[in-house]
Amino acid sequence: MNTQKQISNQFIDLDFDAKHLWHPYTSMNNALPTYGVVSAEGVELTLNSGAKLIDGTSSWWACVHGYSHPKIVTAMQQQTAQLSHVMFGGITHRPAVELARMLVDMTSERLTKVFLADSGSIAVEVAMKMALQYWQGRDKPNKQKILTVKSGYHGDTFAAMSVCDPEGGMHTMFGELVTEQLFAPEPKTRFVENFDAEELLTISSMFEDNHQHIAAVLIEPIMQGAGGMRFYHPEYLSALRKLCDKYDVLLILDEIATGFGRTGKLFGYEHANVEADILCLGKALTGGYISLAATMCSDEVAKGVSDSPAGVFMHGPTFMGNPLACTAAIASLELINEQHWQTQVANIESQMKVELADAVNYTNVVDVRVLGAVGVLEMSSTLNTAELQQQFVDLGVWIRPFSNLIYIMPPYTISSEQLTRLTRAMKTVASQISLPENDTSFISHG
Repeated sequence: MNTQKQISNQFIDLDFDAKHLWHPYTSMNNALPTYGVVSAEGVELTLNSGAKLIDGTSSWWACVHGYSHPKIVTAMQQQTAQLSHVMFGGITHRPAVELARMLVDMTSERLTKVFLADSGSIAVEVAMKMALQYWQGRDKPNKQKILTVKSGYHGDTFAAMSVCDPEGGMHTMFGELVTEQLFAPEPKTRFVENFDAEELLTISSMFEDNHQHIAAVLIEPIMQGAGGMRFYHPEYLSALRKLCDKYDVLLILDEIATGFGRTGKLFGYEHANVEADILCLGKALTGGYISLAATMCSDEVAKGVSDSPAGVFMHGPTFMGNPLACTAAIASLELINEQHWQTQVANIESQMKVELADAVNYTNVVDVRVLGAVGVLEMSSTLNTAELQQQFVDLGVWIRPFSNLIYIMPPYTISSEQLTRLTRAMKTVASQISLPENDTSFISHG
């Protein structure tokens, strides 16, 4: 108890932080407020003031098992003492081998090759490079474009930026440095509606007109995350797989946010019963305890890449296959494989549907939607992140709005009482928001 008290009273120089530390998606001229966190356990963050906050974001959707889980912590401690890092060029180790074995076993049958990278954004870069090299190996070097849909988000590095929403996204200011890709309208039919096949007309025409230049289609399965927390119909994804097969185009699925149970299935693509040619994984891969991502592909893709003029895949991060990160991932996936997440996510979904339903009657709420362990209140205009953040902290929860959305993606281990505190806080804040008319200010997804 004394140790915990000492931890909670640690001094964090927030003034120095504001002057010198650049946080995600913030201005150094007018930085958003930050809150000092000194420890975390279960689903609670402890601030340096001693206050405890129920975490509704899973630290950007990654900490699905909560914080300080003894299985993951112990595994990482033991691995740190034995082998924390070694280059992956010409060297391998048990954690990498065992992690690859687990990923091959738990994903779809087509996915047999595993490339271990540093972060989700890099996993997307790797996937796009695989697609382009594949077609070089198949003597079709003109297939250089990526087809994707609007309202998507795939990361902040340059190749990943090129497949994020080109109009409403965060990367429009980089101009010609960002490669111009092909964008179809975002999927329109909601997850719970009857599928409208007419929405496929535009993207079908784009396949027909451009397939000789399209290397791959890239999309987030079922849920578009940072592009708006939109849940679309599985039939759209099924149709996309058929179009890729018809026109000889690879299908890349970005499961970085949706993978490992978040949407109610182990992977989002399972809602549509499709297989990817290339799959991107990250975030919850390690339970959020350390950065790691994976890009998986089929035997055919791997052979095509290896048949390309380079003869090898042209990517090799310094921390690729980091033993410590692989060990964390093994522990996290062992917890996933125990199957408790299925009951946990189903219970979270059921509870959020009941507790958030009446928010649709609030003046400034235009939509309430829930899928798996994701709950969203869509507001009528953009939000003041700093102002709302303080309101949530005052209510004892960590919920971070973005754009016009108040959402939660809590750890699967959350109790029903803790979840009620999150949903109650969402509704309390949403009911009190007074938004000016015609407010078009942009608040980033940070």
